[in-house]
Amino acid sequence: MDLPGAIDSYVNVRMGSTERPEWLVRVAEDYFKRPDAIFRDFSIPEMLDAMDAAGVKTSILTLSSDAPEPEVLEFAAKHPDRFRISVYVDPRRGMKAVRELASLAANENVCLARMVPFMSDTLPNAAPCWPIYAKCVELGLPISVNTGIPGPPAPAKGQDPILLDDVCLFFPDLVLVMAHGADPWWSVAIRLMLKYRNLYLMTSAFAPRYFPPELLRFMNTRGKHKILFASDHPVLSMERCMREARELDLRDGVLQAFLHDNAARVLGLEAAGEA
Repeated sequence: MDLPGAIDSYVNVRMGSTERPEWLVRVAEDYFKRPDAIFRDFSIPEMLDAMDAAGVKTSILTLSSDAPEPEVLEFAAKHPDRFRISVYVDPRRGMKAVRELASLAANENVCLARMVPFMSDTLPNAAPCWPIYAKCVELGLPISVNTGIPGPPAPAKGQDPILLDDVCLFFPDLVLVMAHGADPWWSVAIRLMLKYRNLYLMTSAFAPRYFPPELLRFMNTRGKHKILFASDHPVLSMERCMREARELDLRDGVLQAFLHDNAARVLGLEAAGEA
């Protein structure tokens, strides 16, 4: 069966220019063992070639709210049919972060906000995060929150998916996506997705060949519409993740939902005519 071009929900194009704290160097060298491939910048033609070779139609690029890189915005400005923007928000910056997110959402091709608990050492159910969630509901903007024990030597307590129980209860209209899988708390993440209709999970930074049995079982049954494909390119290459995804033992229709349909719906790309 011919599938529509995939949507990769987590892509980085400026990791060569980004600040490199020790934890980032450690995770590239010790965890993923490919620092040379990770710490590099990509041009628009390079990314288009990589996407075409892998079978990816749309990439969601990561941007920082407090220092938005014009080089990243250029991707979406020149090729709005191929690139969309996600905005990383640091809850420690308070209302300034909220205002910056709102400005970027109003003026750029933004389809997703992001928070990374281990980077801010802020629990996702803590008070500094709540204004961000409220603004996302107001804007109709989904937000992703990293879950699972992080690869870097950094605090893991903020990435236990059970912390999102409070968030989903208080913000039932918030569309929330757990990012980077949920290892080792897969069963908790799955149970929460069954409980909350607006809670999803993307598989960024988690190679499909290592998906646990409970995740595959969920994808093949009640979770067909809950899991979004993502690579975290170039941390994991887009080509590898797409190849391994196609090799998964999935029932009819599940692969298309995973690679394309779920992200098109959750990130609002269907409404924009980009699905």
